[in-house]
Amino acid sequence: MPAKPMPETITGTGTGTDGNVPAEAVAPLIRGIAVLRELTEANGTLSLSGLERATGLARSTVDRITATLARMGYVRFDGRDVHLSPRLMELGNAYLSALRLPALLSPHADALADELDESVSLAVTDQDGIRFIHQATRRRAMSLSFRIGDLLPAERTAPGPLFATEWTAADWQRWRDRRAADPRDLSFTAVPPRTHRPDARDDDAFVRRTEEASANGWSLDDQLIEPGLVAISVPIRTPGADGRIASVASVVSHTSRHTAHDLRTALLPRLRSTVEAMERELRDTPPPEPGPPPADLALWTGASKQQLGREFIESLARGLTVLTAFGEGREELTLTEVARATGLARATARRALITYEHLGLVAPAGRTFTPTPRVLSLGFPPLSRTNLSEIAQPHLADLTSRIHESTSLAVLSDSGKEIQFTARVTTARVMSVHITVGTRLPAYATALGRVLLADTRDDAALASVRSQGYALVDEELEEGLRSIAVPIRDRSGRVVAALNTALHASRRTPGECVTDLLPELTVTATRIQTDFHTAARFTHVPPS
Repeated sequence: MPAKPMPETITGTGTGTDGNVPAEAVAPLIRGIAVLRELTEANGTLSLSGLERATGLARSTVDRITATLARMGYVRFDGRDVHLSPRLMELGNAYLSALRLPALLSPHADALADELDESVSLAVTDQDGIRFIHQATRRRAMSLSFRIGDLLPAERTAPGPLFATEWTAADWQRWRDRRAADPRDLSFTAVPPRTHRPDARDDDAFVRRTEEASANGWSLDDQLIEPGLVAISVPIRTPGADGRIASVASVVSHTSRHTAHDLRTALLPRLRSTVEAMERELRDTPPPEPGPPPADLALWTGASKQQLGREFIESLARGLTVLTAFGEGREELTLTEVARATGLARATARRALITYEHLGLVAPAGRTFTPTPRVLSLGFPPLSRTNLSEIAQPHLADLTSRIHESTSLAVLSDSGKEIQFTARVTTARVMSVHITVGTRLPAYATALGRVLLADTRDDAALASVRSQGYALVDEELEEGLRSIAVPIRDRSGRVVAALNTALHASRRTPGECVTDLLPELTVTATRIQTDFHTAARFTHVPPS
């Protein structure tokens, strides 16, 4: 199998290849970005030796980079394997909140998906590719598998020709150069590789599709990515006279449900109507007030360096914090504003921005800088498909190791009468509570269930659970079994899951459960919620 070409974004785009790395670029930051990208390409997990091979970095360098990323909460270790962690999504969230489009347009996309019972996506341009910023998918045996942040070659998509209507001569030349360097699209891991090398006829076909898209105001993908997949796209334009394409909305289906002709005749009118509503949203919604920037990041990195010594690469950590300076109402920032938001010295912030411009992660415009869609390449695609159980599992393992008792996560069943266990970590004891993931128990008789019910029922017996923030059940479900549970809340404050530990009554009294175990449960619940809220800001995070 041919080797995967080195991604353009690793070697740099703004200033040429890695032979032209700016003198002021931060080398540890470039290496750290390379590690994050390799983990992303590997669907979120690689061994330390695998990272060494993939990046070409020395093992000691990989160890220091991953130790720094772990300290930031961006990765976690499981033996010799390195896993991306949900907190890394704060980098992509900074871009998406600065962009504003997902917050304004995704409700319209979701409503259209519900109406048509088809998948609907929103995409933006990323040089000669397209990158998804929202997906409203349908659950079917044959369903759309693209993720937020996935990058696709423009010529194999429906949005591509629409974005190409605004390409310059330099853009077209870059596209041809990329096609020549990577004829099978091996650097686009979200799509199947091409089975044949494209030639001049393929290039001409994309030029014709672009001309047709310009004339029609819509574009079609008739099984260009893979057999059976069809899509139709309409551009969403910015307000004002120039009306440039801000994003492209697409309806995606399968030939077993719709032919390409069906998409044009049956679904295009509804898609156009939704796009008109989206454009009104862009025109009528006033700019947001800037939200609070991160605080004390420079102090935190300095303290981490003092604690971990040479294992903590402070220049990498400080460089990554620069991306979090962007956000809602902070789409364009000057160097001074970036330094103020992060607490970094101007010189430090400047070198990080130079590095990011070289890597194509920020774009300069006069005195300001703007994050680009390429920020989503830092872990967002694999992490955007996570669920609450996966988020909670490593936290449960950590809690179990601290308290030496089994721990569980559960949700309320659709009937509201039972709980269902969705994640669990057991401890090694001769006598322990034997429950497996998927087990259902009566809600009212369990601590987990009472925590969940207390948020949905106005029941006097549950009032104390609501007020005290936990439930303790003492030998009610089973003689000798004692359990204490706390809630897990979503971004709106609604209880969506519960965390507990269950033990034999001989090991701790009810009072000791409250004094010894409740603080540990509360700390763990907060950590799960932090990761959950980060992951759920622009993606749907199911319970399991």
